[in-house]
Amino acid sequence: MSALADTFSTFIAGQSGARSARVIDFDKLSGGAIQDNFGLTLELEGGTRPGIQEFVVRQDAPSGVAESLSRPQEFRVLEAAFKAGVTTPEPLWLCEDTEISGQVFYVMTRAAGSASPRKLVKADFTEEQRRNIVRRLGAELARLHTVKPPQESLQFLALPDSDNPALSRVALYRRYLEEIGEPHPVLEWALNWLEDHAPEPGPTVLCHCDFRTGNYMMDDDQLTAVLDWEFAAWSDPCEDLGWLCCRSWRFGRDDREAGGIGDKQDLLDGYREVSGVGLDPAAVSYWEVMALVRWAMIALQQAGRHMSGEQRSLELALTGRMVAQMEIDLLNQIEELEDGR
Repeated sequence: MSALADTFSTFIAGQSGARSARVIDFDKLSGGAIQDNFGLTLELEGGTRPGIQEFVVRQDAPSGVAESLSRPQEFRVLEAAFKAGVTTPEPLWLCEDTEISGQVFYVMTRAAGSASPRKLVKADFTEEQRRNIVRRLGAELARLHTVKPPQESLQFLALPDSDNPALSRVALYRRYLEEIGEPHPVLEWALNWLEDHAPEPGPTVLCHCDFRTGNYMMDDDQLTAVLDWEFAAWSDPCEDLGWLCCRSWRFGRDDREAGGIGDKQDLLDGYREVSGVGLDPAAVSYWEVMALVRWAMIALQQAGRHMSGEQRSLELALTGRMVAQMEIDLLNQIEELEDGR
């Protein structure tokens, strides 16, 4: 770790033009099951960022999952979101020279606060604070969704295979299930339901595709950063709202549909206030079902990384064990949507 800290500090000093860089603190951050994240505090002398500076270095893990962007691609997405006014860490420098640390990495500013979903869901927020937080989350997504194709810097993002991003997702997840090579009848049934009930698509926009409690930083009741952009894609705006409202990301507070924090209507209101667009709650509910299927696919892929020996990890193995809960949630949610028709 000490050698890695020196490697990153030397790189940052070179990029910022600092005469020297003294390491004050360096540690591997919690979370980041797919990528490695390091917190680095430096005292820089001279250059463009003199003084004590806090950074996060995001680096490739030993293995990945099919949906994940590369670090250079993720860096370009972060730049686009930052430029659109989304509350993100400022993307600073990308290093594609694997001779430096052994992996591709990039450096961004470090945001204050906590991203722990358990802490945020259990926090003693007032109802007004919860309402404001959820409306702010809706506003952040509205700003992100102003980014639309074509974008020269985001040419690596493929457009959906059909005019309806939902049907493109269904086709993609069928391929994933075939590659996994295990029988999962609930997931197959859910994909059939999603194909049969696909809503009319919205505009194709840049979606975070992992916008959930646990992937944004809060300092008390203030949002400080939206994190983890590695799954970004062109898609329907409702995908991001459905992912946040998915039962898997409520962390036991099913009564608070928006990420275990507050009400879905406040999320929609916050989105409408910035975008001027009123999203259909039924379409968001549809994408909540899609989110459960997608998360189950990712969990199976994570387990595969462990089982193959590619990256032995108890966390990855346990993630695979969560698929049964997602299947139960799928059965219950689809039944509720059918009963409500």
